[in-house]
Amino acid sequence: MKTGILGGTFNPVHLAHLRIADEVRDTFALDRVLFIPAASPPHKAMEGEVPFETRCAMVRLATADNPAFAVSDMEGRRPGASYSIDTIRALKKEHPGDEFFFIIGSDSFLDIGSWYDYEAIFASCNLVVAARPGAEAADLLAALPVAITAQFCYYPAEKRLAHRSGYSVYWLAGVPLDISSRSIRGLARLGRSIRYLVPEAVERYINEQRIYAHDG
Repeated sequence: MKTGILGGTFNPVHLAHLRIADEVRDTFALDRVLFIPAASPPHKAMEGEVPFETRCAMVRLATADNPAFAVSDMEGRRPGASYSIDTIRALKKEHPGDEFFFIIGSDSFLDIGSWYDYEAIFASCNLVVAARPGAEAADLLAALPVAITAQFCYYPAEKRLAHRSGYSVYWLAGVPLDISSRSIRGLARLGRSIRYLVPEAVERYINEQRIYAHDG
């Protein structure tokens, strides 16, 4: 089985997350995409103190109508910081026959050198770098930390980096929807509409639960 991994705080999940997941699924003929909310994100503070269970509930609502999407709460069941490499290793152990594609926004990819044990990620699965507004990383080799560039061969016609482990890093353009969770939280806090930014079921849940009404 070919499985995509899309992690994030999902605070809240929005239409750009869903569009990127579906574009990757279609482009790489994936059987499924796993959405994995971070319980304790190591790279950013959790704004608004939105509980893990609430963020998981929003992702489940957002993905419920797509049989190719699934949600895992595995990071909420693991103590400590939610490091991506730990999640990848756990998934490979649980599903040894799967081929994994770790989906990462170009903004995060440009900062991957600061991630915990980042070199091991490239040696553990394929990566798909999805274009995000304001974060140009189409030249994948130039975007890599200098310390590891010798581990890759670049195939410009395919926009692919081949790692010495046999895994690849792919560039995915064409889905740079300029939607951010931060802007959605700001609108919700002011009582303004978030329609067409999140799925309808998520919009109703946010409004009914007043999730961001007191978000500072």
